[in-house]
Amino acid sequence: MNLSDQQAIFFIVVRKLFLKLICVYSTFILRILLMLKGIKFGHNTRFYGFTSFVRFPNSLIVIGKNAVFRSGEVSNLIGVNRRCILSTQLVGATLMIGNNCGFSGTVIGAFSKIIIGNNVRCGANTLITDSDWHLDDYRSSTPKPIIIEDNVWLGVNSVVLKGVTIGKNSVIGANSVVTKSIPPNVIAAGNPCSVIKNITNDSK
Repeated sequence: MNLSDQQAIFFIVVRKLFLKLICVYSTFILRILLMLKGIKFGHNTRFYGFTSFVRFPNSLIVIGKNAVFRSGEVSNLIGVNRRCILSTQLVGATLMIGNNCGFSGTVIGAFSKIIIGNNVRCGANTLITDSDWHLDDYRSSTPKPIIIEDNVWLGVNSVVLKGVTIGKNSVIGANSVVTKSIPPNVIAAGNPCSVIKNITNDSK
């Protein structure tokens, strides 16, 4: 093993230890915060850096088991430019996240209902929102629920807007803006996002 290999191994080990320490510390603090805020979370929910949570009174936020939230700049080397933020914004709003989901600098804002299934990957700096946010502006329309089914992968910087369902096992390409529902088992991309190809066992 040459010197460059040794240096690479050393770098990898140090980075893993650094991230582990961040995870232990931020997870301990945030689990306490979640309990105080009345947010339900499953076993082995982990945090790399500090995710922000805002739960409107009489609304619901539920996080399944094995969820991972990466908010630190170096926690995902593709580039996380903000912390994760999860919020409900109105009475009765619901935000539910399934098991084994991962989020990197992801912002999720629920005014109505956002349901995220199991094994969903949300790439760096993704945004999921079921509202136009400025409800007092006459140009805004009513919030509409979002459903993201099992095993969906949202590419880096993608945006999912209100009234959308993304079918199971589909992939949304980087920098896409999803304004209409996407069927299961497809690759879709663009602004507005549209289907590019079907996913089959022999897709390459």
